[in-house]
Amino acid sequence: MILTFCGAAGTVTGSCYWIRTERCQFLIDCGMFQGSKTLKELNYGAFPFDPAKIDFVLLTHAHIDHSGLVPKLVKQGFSGPIFATRGSIDLLTYMLADSGSIQEMEVERLNRRNAQRGRPAVTPIYGKEDAQAAMERFSAVEYDSWREVGDGVRARFWNAGHILGSASIEIEVATGERGGRMSRLLFSGDIGPDRKLLHPDPDAPENWDWICCEATYGGRQREHVGPERRRAVLAEEVNAALARGGNLLIPVFAVERTQELLLDLGTLFDRGTIPAIPVFLDSPLAIRATEVFEKNAELLEDMPANGDGFRRANIRFTESVDESKRIARVHGGAIILAGSGMCEAGRIRHHLKQNLWRSDATVLLVGYQAPGTLGAILAGGAEAVTIFGEELRVKAEIRQIDVYSGHADGEELVDWLTERLPVKSGIFLTHGEEDALTAMRDALEAKGVEPERILIPKLDDVVDLSGGRAVFRKKQAARRLSPEAVREPDWHNELAEFSLRLRAELEAAADERSRKKIMRRVMRALEGSERR
Repeated sequence: MILTFCGAAGTVTGSCYWIRTERCQFLIDCGMFQGSKTLKELNYGAFPFDPAKIDFVLLTHAHIDHSGLVPKLVKQGFSGPIFATRGSIDLLTYMLADSGSIQEMEVERLNRRNAQRGRPAVTPIYGKEDAQAAMERFSAVEYDSWREVGDGVRARFWNAGHILGSASIEIEVATGERGGRMSRLLFSGDIGPDRKLLHPDPDAPENWDWICCEATYGGRQREHVGPERRRAVLAEEVNAALARGGNLLIPVFAVERTQELLLDLGTLFDRGTIPAIPVFLDSPLAIRATEVFEKNAELLEDMPANGDGFRRANIRFTESVDESKRIARVHGGAIILAGSGMCEAGRIRHHLKQNLWRSDATVLLVGYQAPGTLGAILAGGAEAVTIFGEELRVKAEIRQIDVYSGHADGEELVDWLTERLPVKSGIFLTHGEEDALTAMRDALEAKGVEPERILIPKLDDVVDLSGGRAVFRKKQAARRLSPEAVREPDWHNELAEFSLRLRAELEAAADERSRKKIMRRVMRALEGSERR
């Protein structure tokens, strides 16, 4: 039994585990890389496996960093079943098609610029039609029920408490001569926090051979807030933004974060804690996702008795481009919810372009911001950013809260893992940046887990699990990226920062002579670099 870490190793996104046995080979997740341009370029490259030889896929949940390359997999020859919960399938019906549409639009925009610069055209990873074709491969599974998924492999899905339909996946694999030995593996997927809005606490059995566990928030502890404290934090931010006089922009993830905010905003409106100002949900995908939540209301906790938790008279769902453009006429006193949550795509970028330069506007970040994304750059205090090729001064107030996280924090992750013990062979820590992974490892050691059982794989590591211990293969295919390239900011980010800082220095210079002096110093530095 060979396990290859094809994504989310040394970084948070791109979840994809490839398992090979003597009888079959399969994937757990097939996600898209997000973050720096260097990471995102992996989405365009070849898979480290032959899609036509993969027998089946098990999908933990619908987030694009776990599911976003499924259409590419199908497009390149995969023809087997994809097993996921009904909630995940309902969401992916819209999410994968939206992902395909975004790629088509972004590549069309890029190719216009490439044509002007004499560069070759590029093609999208996949399009909307590819996404729709991929949906035909899905097969729904129930929680807590065994399913024979492949030759010598059966799986059981456990509620992970992260988003609608999310699961940790239990796998039993027949190994050894004639399949005489059964290995038990658990893939955590993304683990939700305790007492999360809308969902039960995460669950799964104990006593494993191997566990692959996410470590997104390893080493980070959050204030464990109840519903009243969470709403109080949101109300304080909303009222402060309104006092500034401008619009409040909230970049949202279409799934879960949007529905949580709609639910809490509705409660605050009903109580009069915040004024009933116009709220624009400006995301067709978030609107579709909200409809999926309404359809699956019986699976959700914390819903009002009448089942109408996401809609109010002052909350407007804007689907068309024309409706979205009309929001630009509103210069104050409104809340604009738009995707994407990391400000990397979608309509939020248009609203940021309209509002970032306004000193009375507020941007409220309510989710994880991957390194290199526009959201992370804003959170880091950037004085200027570039959107659609145009440089914008950041005069708006940038705020960030962490009471809506869909991820367990470091303490909750360690608790979840220790409740799954004993683990006979090993624990792989994935889905985390270097500091988070190290902190998680140290916390597990402090709980008494033997250090040799805690493993932190790198991208494209190949591990033989056959003998009950992890043997990392030394002779393997070349890595798509070095570990350093995976974890460090790439030159694209550094170039953007350098360009903005250079322009700021030039504009702050006293006169034309001073600006020329700065430029000569830069040119001399470049010439010295060429000689080296």
